[in-house]
Amino acid sequence: QLQASGGGLVQAGGSMRLSCAASGFTFSMSVMAWFRQAPEKEREFVAGIRRHGNTAYADSVKDQFTISRDNAKNTVELQMNSLKPEDTAVYYCARDPVDRGIYREHTHYGYWGQGTQVTVSS
Repeated sequence: QLQASGGGLVQAGGSMRLSCAASGFTFSMSVMAWFRQAPEKEREFVAGIRRHGNTAYADSVKDQFTISRDNAKNTVELQMNSLKPEDTAVYYCARDPVDRGIYREHTHYGYWGQGTQVTVSS
C-alpha cells in the first residue's frame, strides 16, 4: 500500500514537501517514483529513486525537485522548490518491485498511491 500526503495550495515561488508512506511489501528492494497528472494531460514522470539512492528526474523539474527515501521508515519524499503554476497537478507515488533501473513510462508501474493535489497559484 502507498499513501501519499503533503499536497495543498502554495503560491508561485514557494516550496512543498510530499511524502509517500509504504507498507505491505519490502520497500528497500523497490524502485520508487513520483508522477503527476494535470487536467486533460497524460500522467508524466517527475522523479525516481533506486533502492541504493540513485535518482533520475524529468528535465522540467531538474534542479527544482529532490526525491529522497528512508528505507528504515519506508517513506519516499519529494521536495519541491520554486514552484510554478505549471507544476499544478495531482501527484502520485508509484512502486516498481524489481530494481532494474528507473523507468519513466507510467505504464511500467503496477502499484500506485491515491494521489495528492498540488495547486500553485500565480
